[in-house]
Amino acid sequence: MEKKERINKFIARCGVASRRKADELIKEGRVKIGNTVVTELGTMVDPRSDKVRVDGTRISPPEDYVVIALNKPANVLSTVSDPEGRATVLELLPDLQFRIYPVGRLDWASEGLILLTNDGELTQALTHPNHDVSKIYEVKIKGHVVESTLKRIREGVDLPDGKTRPARVEIVKVLQKNTWLRITVQEGRNHLVRKIFEHFGHDVIRLVRTQIGSIKLGTLQEGKYRYLNKPDIAKLKREAGLTS
Repeated sequence: MEKKERINKFIARCGVASRRKADELIKEGRVKIGNTVVTELGTMVDPRSDKVRVDGTRISPPEDYVVIALNKPANVLSTVSDPEGRATVLELLPDLQFRIYPVGRLDWASEGLILLTNDGELTQALTHPNHDVSKIYEVKIKGHVVESTLKRIREGVDLPDGKTRPARVEIVKVLQKNTWLRITVQEGRNHLVRKIFEHFGHDVIRLVRTQIGSIKLGTLQEGKYRYLNKPDIAKLKREAGLTS
């Protein structure tokens, strides 16, 4: 039997928004239980009987949660829509019959693995600032790195927005004027990998995310996607600190 739960958690379970975004919707007066506008962030809702609406549309948790792994091409936004009309990741999934949202972001110029889901709780867990799900990137930079730079990256780098957590980094291939490296980070700051290498004077030429937690990009072709199976989803949830 389902118990009452906080309204922001219910909205997240419905795949409408993360808990933090749900709180914003409540503050803006866009959430109703029955005909009553919700004004308190801690309001409890009974999923069995309460009729919850966001912007006038009744919401309910999906019968099945899905997680999709997508190989994002460069010059595609990892957002639902764009007021400037630029291409977004949702345009690469035109046949979906349900709402789905990107989990976090992969910047415009970057490529590789991005997850999309209708599971608001999973999105919340994976995008929380304190989450420690690792992300692996292959990065091509201008110039050649010295060992002292690698050492500092492994120990943490003092950036304007704070010191980075220690990262794993290794050289993959040295070219005539450039270098390919593999770096593993465990924090979700925007443009973090680019900022790290630019801090040491190395412009990033190409950035490809190859893994999020246990989920690998593998041989997935650019612009293509696949559904994660239930064991993969369960493992990802455990890595994100969710019990189920």
